[in-house]
Amino acid sequence: METAYLQSFLLVVESGSMSEAARRLDLTPGAVAQQIRALERELAAPLLARAGRTVQPTEAGHRLVQRARTLLRDVSDIKAMLGSEAASGELVIGTINTAIHSLLPDILARFVKTHPGVKVFLQSGTTATLYKAMQQGELDAAVCLYPSFALAKTFDWALLREEPLVLLAPSRLARRDPHELLRTSPLIRYDRNLGGGKQADRYLRAAGIVPQERFELSSLLAIAMMVDRGLGVSIVPDIASPLLDGQRVAKIALPLPSETRRFGILWSRASPRLKLIHGFVESAGLVTAGKVNGSGSRTPVAS
Repeated sequence: METAYLQSFLLVVESGSMSEAARRLDLTPGAVAQQIRALERELAAPLLARAGRTVQPTEAGHRLVQRARTLLRDVSDIKAMLGSEAASGELVIGTINTAIHSLLPDILARFVKTHPGVKVFLQSGTTATLYKAMQQGELDAAVCLYPSFALAKTFDWALLREEPLVLLAPSRLARRDPHELLRTSPLIRYDRNLGGGKQADRYLRAAGIVPQERFELSSLLAIAMMVDRGLGVSIVPDIASPLLDGQRVAKIALPLPSETRRFGILWSRASPRLKLIHGFVESAGLVTAGKVNGSGSRTPVAS
């Protein structure tokens, strides 16, 4: 069975169009149709059916979709393991949303310069969902928070950034006492289901502050915009994002010591794409020897 034909089939299903799949593959629609017919003959089942102006998979086609994706990924793994994808191939990288808005675009810009033939797929999620996906082999690497538990020894970790908690307040209130602002201003909470939100909640408890809660949400950029509009103040990790530069907000240091939010890159030591993963880690300004091992102890990270 030609794996290229399976790729064509998946593109047709994804786009719902023979013409669009042909455009992406730089083939003629007739050539793509011929590949699909060859697959149908080999599998002795119709795979696609026309529905109005679009093409949709048949019952047999639906069953083939997931198996075809798994098969193509297995083939890619074999090529990577044998070294034939040193300069090409694909990476599936999971990421928390704040990394997308801060460090990740610069890391990817450096990575594609040194690995122009590699196709990168990004999947966003919380650290918990990304860690689970890593365990199930669905991701090659994840940009996420360091888990609250010891990592399995099958994983490696490189620290990207440590972020202390700060108070976000409208710029005009920059010189006010942060605890007084927390007691008297409406609070825009960072989602307590997330690591940074849990840290902020622990700080408020340690400071003995019962806030006037108004909102609770998971987007740090949206929180900054709401603070800019005068809707309240917020305790958040001190992220480095150019998207915050246009907001009229002040980052005010908190009086009490606070936990730092540590996030970095997590990957499997046994991945068949280890060379590409190391290239991605190095694009972050890290050396692959500078990592946290499975026991949780940290070795120096070079930049």
